[in-house]
This record gives sequence, structure tokens and C-alpha cells, in this order.
Amino acid sequence: MLTILGFAMIATFLVLIMTKKMSPIAALVLIPALFCVAVGKGAHLGDYVIDGVSSLAPTAAMLMFAIVYFGVMIDVGLFDPVVRAILRFCKADPMRVVVGTAVLAAIVSLDGDGSTTFMITVSAMYPLYKRLGMSLVVMTGVAAMANGVMNTVPWGGPTARAATALKLDAADIFVPMIPALLVGLLGVLGLAYVLGLRERRRLGALRIEDEESVGAKDAVLVGAGAAAGPARPRKRPVGGGADGGDGGDGDEDLLKGLDPDRPTLRPRLYWFNALLTGVLLTAMILELLPIPVLFLLGAALALSVNYPRLPDQKARIAAHADNVLNVSGMVFAAAVFTGVLQGTGMVDHMAGWLVDTVPEGLGPHMALVTGVLSLPLTYFMSNDGFYFGVLPVLAEAGAAHGVTPLEMARASLVGQPLHMSSPLVPAVYVLVGMARVEFGDHTRFVVKWAALTCLLILAAGILFGTI
Repeated sequence: MLTILGFAMIATFLVLIMTKKMSPIAALVLIPALFCVAVGKGAHLGDYVIDGVSSLAPTAAMLMFAIVYFGVMIDVGLFDPVVRAILRFCKADPMRVVVGTAVLAAIVSLDGDGSTTFMITVSAMYPLYKRLGMSLVVMTGVAAMANGVMNTVPWGGPTARAATALKLDAADIFVPMIPALLVGLLGVLGLAYVLGLRERRRLGALRIEDEESVGAKDAVLVGAGAAAGPARPRKRPVGGGADGGDGGDGDEDLLKGLDPDRPTLRPRLYWFNALLTGVLLTAMILELLPIPVLFLLGAALALSVNYPRLPDQKARIAAHADNVLNVSGMVFAAAVFTGVLQGTGMVDHMAGWLVDTVPEGLGPHMALVTGVLSLPLTYFMSNDGFYFGVLPVLAEAGAAHGVTPLEMARASLVGQPLHMSSPLVPAVYVLVGMARVEFGDHTRFVVKWAALTCLLILAAGILFGTI
């Protein structure tokens, strides 16, 4: 019964947000509360929610201060050269813009943190997508998939969890998977190329009249066959339907991100801010301090040095309060969902049912089975739940048929491109929130492509003999 109710709860949540019958925050809170009562454990709802909030509180704190930190870095102009370089590469060509998004997300993902990747990628690419009138869900989808592939680096989380759960060396898991992961990354770049061509056909040829003035306040974008003149930001959803984005009231402000005359710039402190960011990311990779503490200290230092006057600090915090509230609110709402799933035992029964449904004849092919199961399981569960709860059971079943734990661990990484768009991953709310895209639109767009990327990695792993 708990298995059926667990799948029903997840299906109800996905249907409601994809059809836009409820907002993600409302659905994340009300649907699990309703199902908690339905399984007869309504009296324990408070305990489940508190447990979920307690487990996600550090993540929420990290996101809050990371948004403030990177928001300040955008305000002071740290990423302006990056945006200008991307603009020069893209040359207002939608195909290059989408490919550039994938490349940027993949490079930034080397820091191992999805939230940081999405904040930097969206901050750099959002103004360009808006000026060209491109689909914003293409940006969020490509960024999520590129980050999902790169999330498998040993310091990114999944590989370390698999190594810990099966008592293996992370390098022994990751290094042989590099060829298959490179195939997956090439697949994302190829998909970005195809989606970019589709956007080019939809929008027509575009150009920047004066490439030397890329990033200047008066850069002119001209559509094919249109009269020359400044392109205006669109106020309607871009692309329409599943490919659309939510053009909020803050779009015009965000489009001023490259204004060389904006009063928040601090050009004399550019190298200080670059050094501070480099030190922060290095400390995060080396795990010198917990990530929430690092971003808390970084945000405080960035505000104090760049804006020593108290009114200026308050203004910068207020400017980013909308993103902070949206993302942290979504994380705490997700805590209700995960708390009920785990507290009621639904997630354990769902995982057990999936493992039990594997036919006995597939025993010698448990690595392949694990790779396939990693798609739905890592989408509907947290990485902790999958790697510490399900993977050991699968590995034990595989060992009985001669499948090594290393093969099982490598196969378990396959589902990460899809996992990064799971409603249980806090970073995805940073992505859709900063891009002003409805979570349901992002989900409807990305799931099929992310699943295809996962299967491509699985096929490559089998072909190269690592799975």
C-alpha cells in the first residue's frame, strides 16, 4: 500500500505542477501533507516536516548566502568580461548561444556545486537570451543536463556517495567512466547544437552590428528582414508553450547587467573580487569549511568591502531578496515532501518494490539493471537515499551473480543528468528561479532529453566495458 501511495503522491505532484494547477511551493507542501493523512500517519506530520527541514536547513542557508554573494559579484561587474567574451563567440547566433550555454555550464560545474553553476550560467546568459528573444527553457534544460554529466566528478557528490556506500575508492569508480561521461557531454553539446538550430530557424538570422561594442549599453540587435533598431525586451513568455519562459517585471533590470555605467560597479576592486571568488571556490573544493559557512563569510566580506556604507549594503540585499525568498522558500517546501516520503517509509517501500521486480534471469546483468533503475530512482529520491539505501541492496544482488561492486557503482552514476532536474534537488530551484521559468515548463521540456542523455552514457559505458 505504501508503495502505491508513494508513486501516487509523486505522480500527483508532477501532474499538478506540469499542468500549472498548483504552484510548486503549494504542491510540495499540500500534496505530501494530504498523503501523510491518507496513510494514517497525520499525527506524525509535524515530526516528519521538522526532520525534513533540519536535513535541508544547511542547504537553504548555503543557497541564501550564495545568491547574495554571486548577486553582489554580478553587481560589481566581476562576470562582465565573461559575458562579453561569450557574446563575441555567440555573435547573436542562437545556435552558438545554446552551445555556449552548455560549454559554460560544463566548465563552471567543475567546482562540484550545482547551485553555483546555475547562478553563474544564468547570470551570464540570461541577458543574451532575453535580448535575442530565445526560449529560456532551452537555457535551463541545457544547463541542467551539462551540470548533471559533470556532477559525477569525485568531489561533486554522487561518486563519493557510491564509493562510501560500497567501500570503494572514488578514483576507481570515476576514472574508467571518463570516456562514457565524455560521450554523454558530447551528446549534450550535440543536443545544444540541434536546439540552437531550431531557435535559429524560429527567430531568423540575427547579428550584432558593431562587434567591438559587445556589451555596451547601446548594442543593437537586428532580426532578419526587420528594420534596423534597438531590440526591445519581450514581456510575453518567450517561445510559447513548453518552450516558454516567464517574463517577470524584473526582466528589464536584469537586462542592464552589462550597463558599463551602472552605479553598482566597482572596477577598482575587480581583482579583489576575482581573488575572493577564487579563494572561496578553492576552499569549497578542498572542504576547508562547510559550504554554508564559506558563503556566509564570503557574502559578508563582499558586502563590507564593496559597499562599506550601510545604506548601500541594505540596497544590495534588498535587490536580491526576491531570488533569496523564492529559492529558500522552495527548499523548505521541498523539505515537507522529502520528510513525508522518508518518514512514512514510502521511499523504502518504493525502492524495495523496484528491486524485487527485477527478474531472476537478469541477475548477471545487474549493472545494466542498476543503470536503468538509476534514472527513476535518482529522480524520485535524494542521492543520499539512492546511494546509501538502494545501491547496497542492488550491489548485493549483483554480487550473487558475479557482478563486481565497481561495475555497480559506475552504473549508479548514469542517472545524474536526469537527477539534476528532480523536484527534490534544491539547485534546480535556483536555476528556474533566476531564469524566471516555470518549474513545470522546465520539467516538461527537459525530462525526455535528460533521459536520452542518461541512456547514451549507459550505452557508452557498456561499449567501453566499464559497466
